[in-house]
Amino acid sequence: MPARLFMRVLNRLEEILIGTLIAVATVLIFAAVVQRHGISNAVWVAQFAKSHGFTSLKDASFAVYNFLRGFNLTWAQELCIYLFIWMAKFGAAYGVRQGIHVGVDVLINQIGEKARKPVITFALLCGALFTFTIGTFGSVFVYNMAGTDQSSPDLELPMWLVYLAIPAGSYLMCFRFLQVAWIYSETGEIPGHGHHAQVSVPGIGVTPDAEIAGIAVVPEGASQ
Repeated sequence: MPARLFMRVLNRLEEILIGTLIAVATVLIFAAVVQRHGISNAVWVAQFAKSHGFTSLKDASFAVYNFLRGFNLTWAQELCIYLFIWMAKFGAAYGVRQGIHVGVDVLINQIGEKARKPVITFALLCGALFTFTIGTFGSVFVYNMAGTDQSSPDLELPMWLVYLAIPAGSYLMCFRFLQVAWIYSETGEIPGHGHHAQVSVPGIGVTPDAEIAGIAVVPEGASQ
């Protein structure tokens, strides 16, 4: 039960984090674009109104200009970049869990069923090893950077906090690779997406472990 509860909480936190990062970045980009174009258009309208003697329109345009200039969003672009970095790292782990990464499976589908399973398992374990290696090197990098006073240009955030996305996202991705490999070794099910999701292997069905893990599964070798 603790393991199942942990997986449910982890899955939910992963989805909330990715959704929140996307929402915040979208709002910031929208606000920055509105401010930038609003200021330029307000200046143009004020000049037009002044040249044509529209005093009320000129005053209103200057009011809009001063209002928009009161918001300092010079840091928005930098923050959006950092948000997208974190979103990409955790989104990659989510992609492993859901099986939505782009992959070439032409050769895999041509292999016989007996040889296919060890090949797919080996590929998943290679993915786990690679992401574990990236996470470990990233951890060392972040640890060394934490001992410095490096900060971001606009927000003045500690740069180790920004780069923390590398080990955190990579280790989560490694965990997802191992999770998928374990479920595949036990059931023969692989992550799937789209109209194939939640299709089970004949005679096996969707296992509780796969359901709790939040993994949409398709039969081995099914095209996606």
